[in-house]
Amino acid sequence: MIKRREFSIHLAGAGLALTAAGRALAQAPVEGTHYIKLAQPLPASMLPPPGKIDVSEFFWYECPHCNTFEPLLEPWAQKLPADVAFRRVPVGFSARHQVAQKLYYALEEIGALEQVHRKIFAAIHTQGQRLLSEKDAVALATAAGADKDKFIEAYKSFQVNTKAAKARQLADAYKVDGVPLLGIDGRYFTSASLTGSHEKALLVADYLIQRSRKS
Repeated sequence: MIKRREFSIHLAGAGLALTAAGRALAQAPVEGTHYIKLAQPLPASMLPPPGKIDVSEFFWYECPHCNTFEPLLEPWAQKLPADVAFRRVPVGFSARHQVAQKLYYALEEIGALEQVHRKIFAAIHTQGQRLLSEKDAVALATAAGADKDKFIEAYKSFQVNTKAAKARQLADAYKVDGVPLLGIDGRYFTSASLTGSHEKALLVADYLIQRSRKS
């Protein structure tokens, strides 16, 4: 996990396959060890409508751990039950993070996110491209296939700035201090730094979803 103030932490080994991780997590996850329960649950205004369980993945495009997590997260998220509302939430810890945050929401605003999301990760972590400024964001988005004029207009828009501000509020409410991290039902969070691997973090998330459903 990359911490808010520590951008150069080595990734903990995640060498287990998902099924192997399941066997390793035979016992119920332990509060305070595998996941954290928030002292103050999120207000309803920050959560999906009643009947839906929130699952929020907090990430940063430049985070190598988020890049490693994405191929595991995507198929998991696609199989979530209908009563789970999944969302990705780019963090905005600093001005640098906020460039990536606005990149994400601008792509969402113009309807290009689904097509280029993984391409942005690849451009940064495989091709070595930077994401330090609006100019970098425009270059990444257009190289991935987004319309340049539409992207620039969206990047500067009130709608994108509003979404970014709300994302920062959500991260603060979930007590996010590093990425990637999964917030569950406005009451819990888990991550590979707590569970030992990304695969186990997803298994703990499954457990917390079930727990939230029963409660």
